[in-house]
Amino acid sequence: MAAKITTGNSITRSTRKWFWLFLLPVFAAFCIGFIWPFLQGIYLSFCKFRLVSDAQFIGLGNYAEALADESFRYSFWYTALTAIVSLVLINVMAFAVAYALTQNIKGSNLFRTVFFMPNLIGGIVLGYIWSMIFDGILSAYNTSILLNTTYGFWGLIILMLWQQVGYMMIIYIAGLQAVPEDMLEAAKIDGATKMQTLFKVTIPNVMPSITICMFLSLTNGFKLFDQNLALTAGLPYIINPDGSTINTTEMLALNIFNTFYGSATTSRGVAQAKAVIFFILVATLGLVQLYATRKREVQQ
Repeated sequence: MAAKITTGNSITRSTRKWFWLFLLPVFAAFCIGFIWPFLQGIYLSFCKFRLVSDAQFIGLGNYAEALADESFRYSFWYTALTAIVSLVLINVMAFAVAYALTQNIKGSNLFRTVFFMPNLIGGIVLGYIWSMIFDGILSAYNTSILLNTTYGFWGLIILMLWQQVGYMMIIYIAGLQAVPEDMLEAAKIDGATKMQTLFKVTIPNVMPSITICMFLSLTNGFKLFDQNLALTAGLPYIINPDGSTINTTEMLALNIFNTFYGSATTSRGVAQAKAVIFFILVATLGLVQLYATRKREVQQ
């Protein structure tokens, strides 16, 4: 027994000895690839610059200009509406599909594969594919998705549903399969209907999966960029009385991109300020949503 304990302690000491050897490269890569660019981006949001090397500190001027930008405010509300609508529809549809596919129907594995496959397609490719589909459908009405704000909005929603429902479905299936069988049997013995069992037993036990899927849906909705760029590029646009333009299907990430790479290179500091505001917004909403849904999780 003493020999076994000694061997165990030796293995533990050896693990601790080599632990830092594997951790340090990963930590260094994380600092170089994320922490340093993130901190540099925060600093540049307080600067006026064309290149990083000629950055001049100007204080909160970029933030004031970003918040005064009507197109940025419009993009915020447009993104919020898109994120909320997609959040509800994605999770309702993903849960419904997952619930149906866990009812021992024939070909359920094939259906799972088919529903998940759109998630494997890149956002840019997906956007161009659906752009051609929508234009083909709308050509019969002598219009285009690029000419109508309403069509652009629902085009983005349909694209997000087609891409993300299958991914969320997999998470919901894992949650549904983890619901204790004894609870389901007890509900059946007590005479509960399928709807009562669903809302009183199944859904409360699937709350961890709901928490994850709602978080992913919410943050993905706010961060949407490549699909927005490929599908509508923010078009159509309206012209304000002062001569400025607002792209009516432009989401926040695309607005920041267009500000940074627009014709006015002096606006790059403003774009950085928008990016910091964007980060704070998404992080806050994500944490609030996690806190709200985790309180409803059932402790098994």
